[in-house]
Amino acid sequence: MPSPPSLSGTCKLLPGPESDPLAAAAELYAELAARHGDRNVLVLKRHPTGLERLAETLGTDDAPRSPRVESLPEHASKTIEAYDPTLDRLEYEERIELISLVIDGASRDVPDYLERAADRDGFARDVGQLLLGATRQRLRLADLEDPHDCLAFLYAVNDRFHEVLERRGYVERADVVPRAVSLLEDDADGVRGRVTDSFDAVLAVEFEEFRRLDRRYLAALSGDAELVCLGQRHASVERTGIEPGTVESIAREGGLEIESLEPADASTSPHRAITRFLATGEADGEGCAERIRTRTAREQVRAVAREIQALRDRHGWSYDEVAVAVPRVERVPETRRRLREAGIPTATIGTPSLAEDPVVNELYAFVTLQARRERGALSLEDESDAATRLRARVPEFDRSLLGACADSSVEASLERWIERTDLKGRIARQESWVDAREEFASVERVLEIAAFVEETDLVGPDWRGLRRMLRRTIRYDAPYVHAVETRPPTGGVAVCAADDLKYDSREAVFLLDLLDDHYPGDGHLTRLFPRAWLESMPNYPAVTNPTPETVAETFAPVADASEVTDPFGTYHAQRSRRRLALASRAARSRLYCCSYERGSGGLRRTHEESRYLQLVADAPGLALEDVGADGARIRGEAAATEALLAQPRGELERVLREASTGGRADLGETEELFEEIALLLAEDELHPVLAEAIRSQFEFAAGEVVRGE
Repeated sequence: MPSPPSLSGTCKLLPGPESDPLAAAAELYAELAARHGDRNVLVLKRHPTGLERLAETLGTDDAPRSPRVESLPEHASKTIEAYDPTLDRLEYEERIELISLVIDGASRDVPDYLERAADRDGFARDVGQLLLGATRQRLRLADLEDPHDCLAFLYAVNDRFHEVLERRGYVERADVVPRAVSLLEDDADGVRGRVTDSFDAVLAVEFEEFRRLDRRYLAALSGDAELVCLGQRHASVERTGIEPGTVESIAREGGLEIESLEPADASTSPHRAITRFLATGEADGEGCAERIRTRTAREQVRAVAREIQALRDRHGWSYDEVAVAVPRVERVPETRRRLREAGIPTATIGTPSLAEDPVVNELYAFVTLQARRERGALSLEDESDAATRLRARVPEFDRSLLGACADSSVEASLERWIERTDLKGRIARQESWVDAREEFASVERVLEIAAFVEETDLVGPDWRGLRRMLRRTIRYDAPYVHAVETRPPTGGVAVCAADDLKYDSREAVFLLDLLDDHYPGDGHLTRLFPRAWLESMPNYPAVTNPTPETVAETFAPVADASEVTDPFGTYHAQRSRRRLALASRAARSRLYCCSYERGSGGLRRTHEESRYLQLVADAPGLALEDVGADGARIRGEAAATEALLAQPRGELERVLREASTGGRADLGETEELFEEIALLLAEDELHPVLAEAIRSQFEFAAGEVVRGE
């Protein structure tokens, strides 16, 4: 193991995630700015999320200030540019194409397991995440002792990939920090002085998440500056994924002086004790949160939408004072869509899956037909998919329009199509501002790919080359590589991954999908390899073989190492518990814990609520209060229709549940409800399709899946 980075300075530690790190950061920044001047203090945060909020907090002191706040990857990127302004950062789409060519040209035999696994959905994304992790930690095949055959193959591909990048003058985003570390430590071409001359002090925020290479970058950057690090105990989730230990241990290992920091303003949120309990296992004091439990995932989102409207009615809160958090970023697009169908405006701006973007599908169809036209094989009457898609989007589409948009440059041809078909105008007229902004971004992404195709020798600068690169990008596109903006200027409910709430603060936060499948879940680290393999892969870029003592030393809820019978599972389950604690801290006034039942065939359903919610409910002084749907208003035609269609089956399930537990169901209520529905069906103004759907729901509930005429 390499020697730990040597740091010289102070590490201020907050007691836990229930404390407000922004207030502490503002206090430390004010002290440094008073000594050195605000423009001579560099504030480095480990992650870009929450950067704007941090900058706003630091700049709201009595004295006007303009703090220099950057994420560590952003600052490392500028360091590389200071050394060589001609280096290009490889975009994600370009990375996909280049690494696929390297894999195709690999001289090593592909292990049988990887060949078989390649047919599984998500295989390419899982491999991509593994290689990104290896790159961020600068893991090279030559440095490993007796690696697993699969890892040896993948690391060899990754090494070859970076050799190709270096020859072409590219640097990929995952390699920015490792490359910047080398430049600063070697002081290549005097770059360290050029970078460090502009500041006299460094405030490192979110220090608990600084990984080994991050700390080496910080050490090289702050050698001649005053260094103050701000961390939180029991708050590291990402760093503990690749290296165990507490924030105290990494600070002490680096040579920092440790000082405990008591927050000036203690949190007064009603669930503060729940956050503390989730993070540390300590149940000291009283805490209360709300609980929403529904039958299905769809109903969960509808219940959240109703409660958001109720909060606005009761408290007058704006939509942008509410956040809805999901376990993974992949769940953001679907959750956001369902909220908006229920009448809730959402503010989250991100990059949705390209495969689901109608604009990308339109442009891909255009590229496909141009490629066939280029080969002389175009017959619009015979082409079903691409031509049909374009006719659906552009009714006036025909062969002449395709020819009128043709140009010797594929980028220019795309621009002609966009202009002649008024694509951007159609987006603006037909889509909401959120969808429009995302689709405009998708147009730019496709144009950037076209420009790259014409500039590179990786693929042919023609329609076939562009189609190939677009097809790969659409297939392998992954939400986790794209930035998500949760506070755009127009406002709305933020929908984000739970991890993104760490430096956020809202009046109300809804934590969705609190099932054991997600918190803690069982697919720890990756789906690429079986768990038994992972536990015997010390060279995998994550913690795979922790000891019981390591688990107990890293996570406070594990009090006794002798009780840890499954170190791997316990270690990563505790990381998941910590994620819940950090997300819960973002709520100032109301925290909602939301879950739903899982179907197990027929009308039998199980409610496998997260074990951590059960621990909260059982802890002395802590409580979860159920939120009832009675009296909650349903807004929007879509939400009203869904609620109506859910009632027949819902009533039957209610009666069966009462009977199965020996209770007595009040059939009078059921009769009244069904009479109201019957009166609705008798109305002439009811749309016949809706009437038929309601009748079908009664037949489905009764077991008549196929209707008889």
